[in-house]
Amino acid sequence: MATNLAQDRLGDLCVREGLISQEQLQKALADARTNNSRLGVVLVKLGFVEEDELTRALARQYQVPAVDLDRVKVDPKILKLISGEVAFKHLVLPLRRMGRTLTVAMANPSDLSAIDDLKFITRYEIEPVVVGEYTLRRHLENYYDAVDDQMAEILSDFIDADDVEYVEDEEEEVSVAALQEQIDAAPVVKFINGLLTDAVLKGASDIHIEPYEKEIRVRYRIDGSLQEIMKPPMKMKAALTSRIKILADLNIAERRVPQDGRIKLRLKKRVVDFRVSTLPVIFGEKIVLRILDKGNLTFELEKFGFEPKAERDFMDAIMKPYGMVLVTGPTGSGKTTTLYSALSKVNTEEVNIMTAEDPVEYNLHGINQVLVRNEIGMTFAAALRAFLRQDPNIIMVGEVRDLETGGIAIKAALTGHLVLSTLHTNDAPSTVTRLMDMGLEPFNVAAALNLVTAQRLVRRICNRCKAETTYPDEYLEAASIPRDYVERTTFYKGTGCDECNGSGYKGRQGLYEVMAMSTPLRKMIMQEVGTDELRDQAISEGMLTLRVDGLKKVERGITTLEEIVKETAATT
Repeated sequence: MATNLAQDRLGDLCVREGLISQEQLQKALADARTNNSRLGVVLVKLGFVEEDELTRALARQYQVPAVDLDRVKVDPKILKLISGEVAFKHLVLPLRRMGRTLTVAMANPSDLSAIDDLKFITRYEIEPVVVGEYTLRRHLENYYDAVDDQMAEILSDFIDADDVEYVEDEEEEVSVAALQEQIDAAPVVKFINGLLTDAVLKGASDIHIEPYEKEIRVRYRIDGSLQEIMKPPMKMKAALTSRIKILADLNIAERRVPQDGRIKLRLKKRVVDFRVSTLPVIFGEKIVLRILDKGNLTFELEKFGFEPKAERDFMDAIMKPYGMVLVTGPTGSGKTTTLYSALSKVNTEEVNIMTAEDPVEYNLHGINQVLVRNEIGMTFAAALRAFLRQDPNIIMVGEVRDLETGGIAIKAALTGHLVLSTLHTNDAPSTVTRLMDMGLEPFNVAAALNLVTAQRLVRRICNRCKAETTYPDEYLEAASIPRDYVERTTFYKGTGCDECNGSGYKGRQGLYEVMAMSTPLRKMIMQEVGTDELRDQAISEGMLTLRVDGLKKVERGITTLEEIVKETAATT
């Protein structure tokens, strides 16, 4: 409440002084509320007022002198009177001491509680002077980092480096109280807020924070590839880990076992979920944050890039009242997004949709989602059994992992329910073989299965730096690219620009191999024929393999030949 009043007073002062208009004030106040920032910083950031003008106005208002920190050099002895934590907390910088009076630069010289705190900590009378908040923050970071450097220099005078060898303990002992003090320090809070926001704005799908012996590495996974972003200071290691654990509601004192949690972040007008996983490694804990950004999610199947026949077959299968639709592919190939998109197509008031997922990645309105928890016996199979007593129309099972889950799913598909699920196989025809290898009866598989889709994600060429390219004959032959295809196709690749961070790629595109069940295919399944025969039959009925679907995307200039060769097997 006090902060809001201070913001209002500052806003009214700026309008009264003629520095900004009422409309600019309203815009700045809205921005400050949205981003949880202070009004002074927002006014300067938006360019509505120069910082020195704002400082002079505050000096007149509070009748205290203004100071230009760029012209002042603070004595390290004076800096030690106020700790970095207190300086960042209250936004104050000690400047000089005269007798029993300490002159302190403040962003808000009317903050009486801060002045009282400083009196108590330093045992001096406090004389405030006003300074711009942006400039103050910059100098605070410089000065308080410099103190640490000076401490290291002083210590080095006492010790001969050759006489000492540090051996890292297997388990670093850090008291929870000491951690809590570090975690609340402004630089750590600011760093984590900036990291999460930056990753979302760059379109990353995951953030990796990795501790090594002498450094910490932060990487983002963007369009399926990991890119190193920064190396934070080693002294922040424990505080960074603990800050993320606190945000994810994990136990900060437990550093020996993996933990999982979630963070919800409001970014401007959208809410982003982060799925947090910590894993003890030899030099600390590795943290991976999976970014679940509904703002980037599209559930419009028409925009996924299915070829016309494949799209028709897929739509027909999910519109049927019963049967089984399987989506297959490796981890991170977009299977869950395809299933959610299928569910959003059939999600109406007339149907009861139930899902069992591990974990639940996105919350979907109108769909009853159940979190699978094996440790308490809530397995996929147990959830499925319960679903069948809940009068469902459509059931989604996160994954068919074993005979029990597969058996119940097929039973549900045969008794009038539409069942959607995923499986880890390399292509559509081998999915049928995998189901039978699990121990499912061929006649049940043949009767229940409506359609199998295998999919991959490849990177799209950046439109800004797209240029024609050619490939040597040896590469084309090694990749088994047909000669007639090469002659009729113009190949493209991205040369690298600021838009795509020099990678030549921006965004991703799906490749789909859609095998719809026909009478001949059902008969072949019942006869337990091999994967190759099933594939040949499906191709003869118009199925495009992943490689052929990929080559069509290359032909249209959507992706590069390297991406297709990397993600798909040659069609024999």
